[in-house]
Amino acid sequence: MNNKLVLLITFVCLVGRSLAQDNPRPNIVVFFVDDLGWQDTSEPFYTEKTPINKSFHTPYVERLAKDAVKFTNAYATAVCTPSRISFLTGINAAHHRVTNWTHPKANTPTDNEDNLLLPPDWNINGLSPIAGIPHTVYATPFPQILKDNGYHTIHIGKAHWGAAGTPGANPLNLGFIVNVGGHSAGHPQSYYGEQNYGNIPGKASHQAVPDLMEYYGSPIFLTEALTQQAIKAIQTPIDRKTPFLLNFSNYAVHVPIQPDPRFVQRYLDQGLDANEAAYASLVEGYDKSMGDIIDFLKEQGVYDNTIIIFVSDNGGLSLHPARTNASHTQNLPLKAGKGSLYEGGIRVPLLIKGVNQKKGITRDTPVIMEDLFPTILHLANISNYTTVQPALDGQNIAELMSSKKQDAKWDKRILVWNYPNKWIPTDGPAINFFSAIRQGDYKLLYDMKNGRLELYNLTKDIGETDNLVHKMQSKTTEMSRLLAEQLRSWKAQLPTYKTTGHPVPFPDELK
Repeated sequence: MNNKLVLLITFVCLVGRSLAQDNPRPNIVVFFVDDLGWQDTSEPFYTEKTPINKSFHTPYVERLAKDAVKFTNAYATAVCTPSRISFLTGINAAHHRVTNWTHPKANTPTDNEDNLLLPPDWNINGLSPIAGIPHTVYATPFPQILKDNGYHTIHIGKAHWGAAGTPGANPLNLGFIVNVGGHSAGHPQSYYGEQNYGNIPGKASHQAVPDLMEYYGSPIFLTEALTQQAIKAIQTPIDRKTPFLLNFSNYAVHVPIQPDPRFVQRYLDQGLDANEAAYASLVEGYDKSMGDIIDFLKEQGVYDNTIIIFVSDNGGLSLHPARTNASHTQNLPLKAGKGSLYEGGIRVPLLIKGVNQKKGITRDTPVIMEDLFPTILHLANISNYTTVQPALDGQNIAELMSSKKQDAKWDKRILVWNYPNKWIPTDGPAINFFSAIRQGDYKLLYDMKNGRLELYNLTKDIGETDNLVHKMQSKTTEMSRLLAEQLRSWKAQLPTYKTTGHPVPFPDELK
């Protein structure tokens, strides 16, 4: 081939790649994993690798961490829907009142029966972009703001933002231009293409995953099918040189814990039993999914101009027949797991890769799910926007992504959780009818049913084993007051006594 022609072709390719990278606004990719524990990667989010970290193989998470800011004190809520709505709206769950997971069927509470307390009249139908829908929080989702500012917005995978028959059940009503697989259900009926992901006539439930007909009867695992759909979906805005949002919300690693045949043998060979090997194979499957999408971004020349966020919606599962070992031990040294306001239920991994920002930084500043709303819009260079929610509870954490010393305001900030619901039939460790607050090193939990407080210094006692209530009465009083004041400010809901109909006292009202 003529040398001049070769040079011309090379020049055209380089220019095309440069144009793809030089969008005035960055692309945004969110890897939102379901039920992934704080330690359920081979990349540690602690001061050192834990034994649990060593059980997993997630090389792409490790690779992303080298290009990102790692947040080691990141938090979600104890179950999925409240976190997902806080993510979309920037509102704390105590404030938006979607305090438990939503049922696929509208107007169906998911609370279990209790002998002493009744749950409040919470927003059982989830999020709505339209006012007046009963039992919903009316709010502007950030994907709608991105769409209004020229973004091509894509949702792939689990949604679980609203009950079926309400506007919030469909991602297309929440600012997404493309939706594949997102509906009102919170987990898949099946991960297997051979089982049509649950879409078998006469056997399909609410949890059958929609939109994947082309894979029916195939050996393609659900995680891989969604990955292929995500890559197809982002090709369009890349070709058009349009900034895009990809909200890739994997159904993994939620139950049913079904082994991914591509990876399970590795973990059986390591000596894990069938249950834990299946779980680890789901983890490696989402890791490969992330890697495939990131590699595609690099091949297309848009990786450097793409913000990437990796996060889980709640802590790791520790109470289910599909997990091995004693209940609530799967997240040690963190206490308990999903459904609990102990650290095992709410602490999650978080990586944020920015554009033209420092790489490989670790931050131990406590942050929470609703912070992602203002942070994403800031990183997208969008500041002039309005929402129907009058104020955001989340804070822009972009300043924590630099190497500069952080502002003292972060040391005094409070994080709050309110779970006035009964998640499982029997009470467990900080499960059912709990609220909590963290400020600095200290965390206070309020057991609403039994009228008890617990206080821990998380820097010294990450396992929450040494209750300091009686040793630090002044600190306990201070934290109780802060929690109660914030709950009152948000008009947060509390459960009521069956016998009197009166709400339980606020934590600063305990005798």
